[in-house]
Amino acid sequence: MPTDETLIKKKVFQIIVDNTSGVLSRISGLFSRRGYNIESITAGVTADPKFTRITIVATGDDDILDQIEKQVAKLVDVRDIRELKAEDSVYRELAMIKVKAGPEDRQAIIAIANIFRGSIIDVAPQSLMIEITGNQGKIDAFLRLLDGYEILELARTGIAGLSRGIENIVYIND
Repeated sequence: MPTDETLIKKKVFQIIVDNTSGVLSRISGLFSRRGYNIESITAGVTADPKFTRITIVATGDDDILDQIEKQVAKLVDVRDIRELKAEDSVYRELAMIKVKAGPEDRQAIIAIANIFRGSIIDVAPQSLMIEITGNQGKIDAFLRLLDGYEILELARTGIAGLSRGIENIVYIND
């Protein structure tokens, strides 16, 4: 019987790195070399263009997740790494979904999108493209409601997250 410590868990890491070429490749390479799993990864410049914020969702047991944090922290370009705990953070994901929709299905699909505050961003004769943002649970629930319709294409960004309040803001001194 596995103990709580051997169960597979998920952690969201916020990593602040120097905005240099190849930094994302070096971080993902570390995961690849060590056999760690990346569930999702997002990256974008911060308020200071010298730095990039990377949000990585990783899975593993407690030992693996601790190792990930320690190994990433050792990389040259990494200025800060910390866990974004769900209770102290806000997570969002963007999804774009292209659904097959003839005239007979269009209104029902639009109604479902409206319930989830989704936006219709493209209309074609046989399809609708919907944009939806929210936490992973919201997007998963939306996709379950589209189960009776043919999803032609789906693009999800992965989680982007920030800690709540001002207590955990990362300030980098050059």
